[in-house]
This record gives sequence, C-alpha cells and structure tokens, in this order.
Amino acid sequence: MNGVNGSPAAPTPWASLAEPPLQLPGTIQPHGVLLVLDRAADTILQVSQNAHIHMGMSASQLAGAPLTTLLSPTQIEAIRQAVPPPLARPIPLPVTVTTGAGPLACDGFLHQTATALVLELEPTIATAPVNFLSIHGLVRQTLDRMQQAESSCVLLQLVVDAVRQLTGYDRVLICQFDLQGAGEIIAEAKQPDLASFLGQRFPATDVPTAVKESYASGKLRAIPHIQAEPVSLFPSQHPPTGDPLDLSRAVLRSSAPCAVTYYTNMGVAAALVLSLCQAQRLWGLVSCHHTTPKPLSYETRAACELIAQMAASELANKLRQEDLKQRTKLSALRSELITSITQASNLIDALIQPEERLLTLVAASGAAICLGHELTLIGTTPSADQIRALIQWADQHITEPLFHTACLSHAYAEAEAYKATASGLLLLRISRIQHYLILWFRPEVIQSINWAGNPETGIQIDEDGQMQLGPRTSFALWRETVYATALPWQPFEISGAIDLRNAIVGIVLNKADELGRLNQELQHSNRELTAFAYAAAHDLKEPLRGIYNYANILLEDYSAVLDEEGGEYLLEIQAFTQRMETLINALLRVAQLRQTQVKRQRIDLNPLLAEAVAIVRASRPEAPFELRLPRPLPSIHCDPTLINEVFRNLISNAIKYHDGPEKWVEVGYHDREVSQRDRAHQAPESERIFYIRDNGIGIQAEHFDDVFKLFKRLHPQERYGDGAGVGLAIVNQIIERHGGRIWVESTPKQGSTFYFTLTQPY
Repeated sequence: MNGVNGSPAAPTPWASLAEPPLQLPGTIQPHGVLLVLDRAADTILQVSQNAHIHMGMSASQLAGAPLTTLLSPTQIEAIRQAVPPPLARPIPLPVTVTTGAGPLACDGFLHQTATALVLELEPTIATAPVNFLSIHGLVRQTLDRMQQAESSCVLLQLVVDAVRQLTGYDRVLICQFDLQGAGEIIAEAKQPDLASFLGQRFPATDVPTAVKESYASGKLRAIPHIQAEPVSLFPSQHPPTGDPLDLSRAVLRSSAPCAVTYYTNMGVAAALVLSLCQAQRLWGLVSCHHTTPKPLSYETRAACELIAQMAASELANKLRQEDLKQRTKLSALRSELITSITQASNLIDALIQPEERLLTLVAASGAAICLGHELTLIGTTPSADQIRALIQWADQHITEPLFHTACLSHAYAEAEAYKATASGLLLLRISRIQHYLILWFRPEVIQSINWAGNPETGIQIDEDGQMQLGPRTSFALWRETVYATALPWQPFEISGAIDLRNAIVGIVLNKADELGRLNQELQHSNRELTAFAYAAAHDLKEPLRGIYNYANILLEDYSAVLDEEGGEYLLEIQAFTQRMETLINALLRVAQLRQTQVKRQRIDLNPLLAEAVAIVRASRPEAPFELRLPRPLPSIHCDPTLINEVFRNLISNAIKYHDGPEKWVEVGYHDREVSQRDRAHQAPESERIFYIRDNGIGIQAEHFDDVFKLFKRLHPQERYGDGAGVGLAIVNQIIERHGGRIWVESTPKQGSTFYFTLTQPY
C-alpha cells in the first residue's frame, strides 16, 4: 500500500488529453463460429477460421457456399423473418447445424450491418446444461426481494449475490461511475479467500469512453476464456466492400490485447459484464470475474441480464425515492424561505433570519449574500475582503447563473489561503445587473481515496503528446490522501439552489411591478396634493389678510375706546395671522419643490455664493458676520436658483442661531471624506463634499437627523426668531433632487458644520 500526501482533488495530468480512438479487433472468440451472409441469407460470404472444429468443414469450403450447406430451408426462412433493424442489438435464435458428425444444436445470434447479415453460432455443448426451473425460481425470488429492498445499497447487494449464485463466478461486483467517468466499487460478492475491492476506485481510463458508450446501449459482454486464442475470418476482407467487417455488435467478438492483459493482471480468466443504465446513460456495470475459464449458457447470461435490467429499473425508483425524500425536506425549507422573502420588506433579513435555514438548504457551513455593494456573512466564511475578491473573480470568469465546485482552489488559486473554511463553493447569481449573488461555502474534508492500484500506471504519453492507454500491472490497494477538497454538492442541492433563484427573481419582478404601480399612484396623488396645496393656500390667505386688516383697522380707528389689554390682543392676532401666512408659504414652497424640474447647467459657485450672502446681509442688517472662504469654490453642474436657496438658508441659519458677539461663516469644499460620519455615508472619492461651518450655538448629537424634518424647531420662537422650521427641510429636498445628501456635525456652544454632496452627471 502506497500513499500520496498533499494532493488536491485535481484532474489527472492527462485529463485534458483526448483518449485515443478505440481499436476493435477483427477477430472472434474460439468457442463459437461467425457466419457473414448476403442480404438474402442465401450465400455465406465470410466464415471464421475455426469452422472445421465445430462444423466439420473448413472455412475455405464454406466461404462462397450456399447457406443450405449448413441449415435447412425452414431455418433459413426463419432467419430471413427474424432479421433485426440495422444497428439493433443481436437477437437470439435457436439453430441446428448440419455437420458431418450429425446435427449440432446452437444458440444463434443474428444482427445486420450496413452490407450484410451476421449469424453467430454457439454450440450448446460448449456450456454446462442448465435447469430452467431453478434459474426461473432464483430470478423470480431476486426480483421480488429487489422490489422490497429498503434502500439502493440493499438492492445492489441483492444483485451481486444473485448473479454470483447464477454464474458460479468467484467475484461479482458493481462499479458506479461518477460524472468524470471514474468508477467506485459499491457492492461485492466474492469467494472468502479473495481480496476485496469494495470501496476502492478505478480511474476513468480503465473503461475508456468508447467502451462506456457501447455499454450505455445495454450491451452484455461475455468472455468465457480470457487467454483463448482469437480467431480471424476467411476471407479477411468483407467481400462487398473490401474493408474489415464491423464486429462492434458481435456477441463473439474477441477482446483487445490491452483488455486481455488488464484482466490477466487482475487475476481474471473469465468475465461477464452487464450494463446498469439510467436515463440512457451508463450509471454503472455489474462485473463478474472467475479465476479459471468458465463458459456460461445463453440461458444463464439472459437471466443475469434480466436481473441487471430489473435492477436498473428498481434502482431508478429507489434513487428517485431517496432523492424525493431529500427534495421534499429541502422543498419545505425553501418554501419557508420564499414565504419570508415575500412578506419581508428587507431581502437580507428574510434570507438570514434564522441563518441556519439558508445554510441547511444546501448543507453549507457558511454563506455570503451580496446585494449590490452590501455584503452580509453568516456561518463560517472567509473574510469580507477575500469574498469581495472572489466575487470580482467570478464576475470576470463565470457567466452561468450557477457555479459549483468541490475544489475551489483549482479554479481560483487564491482560495488555497482559506481552504479550511471554503474548499467547496456553490455560487448562485440572482441578478447580474443588480449584482445580487449568494455564495455558499463548505470546508475542506481531508479524504483518503482507496484506488485499486496506482491510477497512473496505465497511462502513457507519446512523443506527439497523445495519450496512450495501457494495462495496469497492479491492483493492490493504493491510497491517496486528498486535500483542499470539500464534499461534493449533490444534484438535489444544486437544483434546490436554482429553484430558490427562480423564486427570488419572480418575487423581485412582482415587487418591481407593484412598486411601479404604487409609483404611478403616488405621482397621481402628488399632483392632486400640489393642486390642493395651491388651492388651499389661496383660500386660506384671503381670510387671513382680512383678519389682519380688520385688526389693523381696530388699532388705528378704535384705539381710543380700547384699553391697553385689548390693544395687545389685537397685536397678537396680527402676529398669529402673519405666522400662519409664513407657514402657508412654506408649505407652498415644499409643494413647489416636489414638482420643480432641476435645470442643471455649468455654474461658477463663487458669484452664486456672493449673491446669496448679499441677500442674507440685506435681510439681517442687525446681524453683521464675517464670510470666510479658504479657497475659491469650483464650477459644477447644478440648478443655480435652487443652490442659491441652499446657500441662503444655511448661512441665514448660521447667523440666526448665534448668541456671541462675533459671527463668522466659512464656506468650502473637500475632494474626499473628512470625517468618520462622512465615511459612514460611503461617499465616493470622486464626489466633492461642500461644507458651511459656523461658530454658533451648535446642535446636540441626538438632534442631528431631526433638524432636517419639516416644521422641526429645537428652540422657542422667542429665542431665535420666528422661523417656520422648514428651511433645512427645503435644503434637504433640494440636495436630494440633485442626487446628493446632507448631514451635520456639531458640538454644542462650539458651532456646527453642514456637509452636502451634489452628484455630477457623467
């Protein structure tokens, strides 16, 4: 037993090379005779060179002779009636041959090539007599037990036990092929003194692709004597074409020298191989070995073939049941998840609460959810930076909506650094446009793979770089240790992930339709609200002006009859009406902003700022202030009227909320983030960040967000003027209409700084 350490589950060095074409021998096994007939089944065109042994006549005597030389007219007519379609499998046909020694009973096998009929004859005396009833009873009992088998493992063990009992062979095993074509022995029945192959693996090249394809058609292969001398045909070339005869479907076809050496090295002298197919694909083989030559009757081979066919059918049922059980369990889990997604307002919350659900869905140990620039990790995963690099690689190299591998470091070398947590990857791309992905991870599972001999010993590369297959010399246990590999993703897990993707896409599309409908309704409501606001403002202003004017008349014309208290009441009525009109005007401005189209143009901000400062100075002559400008402002694309209003409101607030003797306002900009709070907003480096800083009274931290709300005042009106509490709300709306954002940083009694960005068109 040998071992190899440090090997990942990597493709073998020859995995990218094409297998050489399969060379089928043009000879047959000596225990039977092959006749090539013309289309009408009148004349023998070719015959195997061993005819004299079985028929008593030489090949040269029979070649060109009429078929009546060997068969009666009745049997010839039966052959004509039984000719199968071209390319079909040989059909069995009992035949009695007339020989010099008397009639010879044979098992006949008839098939059709492109140019001729091929009749193969196996003398029944070449095999031991069979008890039909005992075979029938064993087959019937085996079929009944297979139907009752609790699992696929139990079923396959029943198959090898029954086939071994029927054939009497020393060893019967079942080899299952994986998607790469490598085989693993999953069931075995054998003589006690033989070494076991159970659980061992065979490389894909042990059964070349062309051979697998032939077995996929349900072909049976019987070789009663591995070392028997092959027999050629006479004449050697097929008369109608001059080419060698196609023996690919011949029952008696001899084995290629490579296969003979392979079986001999394995200690096998006789073999029987049966196909196990699923959905027209070769799922595995039932392989029977005997240490000495051992012929089998046609009845025995047919019984074994029937068991294999029924086993394939029952196996399909068992695998479907086991798969359905897993699918049902995961389907219920997926339904819960989809229900959560449909009901949740936040996709992330629906996916990760509880986080075990998303992981159990594909039996993963960790997952990463990428929604645009937002990355959420659950379970055991690589670091966020490593995952972002992995996603960037996937964006460049993976175009399919789903990608899975059990050895990520093979496709992505950087994954070697975190193979302990993410050797396996299942990547589900939900939306390439929105950049929505889910990545599931599986940890490294160090595996010991038991090979039946070193898998590399049967491979050679010639001078032209072409792969040449050769027989392996040893089948002793050879153990390989595999690293950087996770447990493979199962088909039902992969299909479950695809179902989840389809459901999420459907839900997102439905929500998009719903949002579109709501947006239309909202636009309609906004138009109605704006119209109502204008109408209400007009209707409210008129009575307010009347109240104000009548109060003024009373003060001017009837002051003599009013006492001091009455006069004060009238003054308060006037103040209230002015306050009400201010609020109405503010509401109108907010409504106008919602409907105002932003008209961007290239504007130098310096004259715009100077105009805004002049307006503020004129409106507040009692509050002089210093304007500080560390450097000239840039030119940007914006709506000059709206940005002028931003400057006016922010500078006016800076002056209003100030109780010191010296007032100053600084206006400037930065090319990058300048504070922790700004970094929390993830401002792109390409954006300019403008600021307006003052040395006023400052703002408590808990009010940083409140100051931008409509009608929100932090102080009594009598302290800092009679503002309506809408200035910063209007500023916020203008900034948002420009695609930017605004935030504040402040320290009480030390001043405030308002930052804002203005997204620039490309």
